[in-house]
Amino acid sequence: MLEWLTLLARDAVFLQKAQVLLIYFKVVKLNLLRYNIAIIDDIKPNVKLNHLGGQKVIFMNILFYFFIIIPSAIIHEYAHGWMADRLGDPTARYAGRLTLNPKAHIDLWGTILMPLLLSALSGGSFLFAYAKPVPYNPYNLKNQKWGPALVGLAGPMANFLLAAIFALIIRFINPTLVINELLFIIVYANVLLMVFNLVPIPPLDGSKILYAVLPDSMNNLKIFLERYSFILLMILIFFLFDFIAPIINTIVSWLI
Repeated sequence: MLEWLTLLARDAVFLQKAQVLLIYFKVVKLNLLRYNIAIIDDIKPNVKLNHLGGQKVIFMNILFYFFIIIPSAIIHEYAHGWMADRLGDPTARYAGRLTLNPKAHIDLWGTILMPLLLSALSGGSFLFAYAKPVPYNPYNLKNQKWGPALVGLAGPMANFLLAAIFALIIRFINPTLVINELLFIIVYANVLLMVFNLVPIPPLDGSKILYAVLPDSMNNLKIFLERYSFILLMILIFFLFDFIAPIINTIVSWLI
């Protein structure tokens, strides 16, 4: 599996331009079974998650991916294009990609067929997917120093806004138990996407913010991150996510 992904990642255009949805479901999978159940009582007493097993887990993972992750990622990408357009780059608008219509963002193989295949083959424990890139030309931005950082920040902030809206629904509307579970997952997934994308490893959005604040004397760090981005991403997802999970849980707790 990793050998195949490594070959795929050798295409620099794929890594830099595709919206990468690296969902390692032992971590993300409602991360819920490993981390969240321990904090749910502190977050909201009436939010409970049922344990699932076997084929139901695979089915729920697929539903989670198609009905929560994909829409959240599309809004994330739309925010990038919207911000770039506001800052002087109309590329996404001219390409017809400044829209929330899923058809404009979904790639048949990368967004639908490959994740279904990987989820089935791995028993729901692993999923790798990507969507069509939102075209963006940083050289069109009015502010060449901070423009790319603002475009990069727009995606994670869109996820935070989604998480905040659904958290308010949980907090003030107090819907039924079943709906509460779904809303909690939406909040958690969007906070996860926000935090994950803010990690300063290319092609994640955090790298654009890091590059804006790095002095020219640290250009070697930028070269290092670009050269070894895929390896660093794999290390982050498979071995270092435990360091990110408490940040996600803290933000979710604060929102709900």
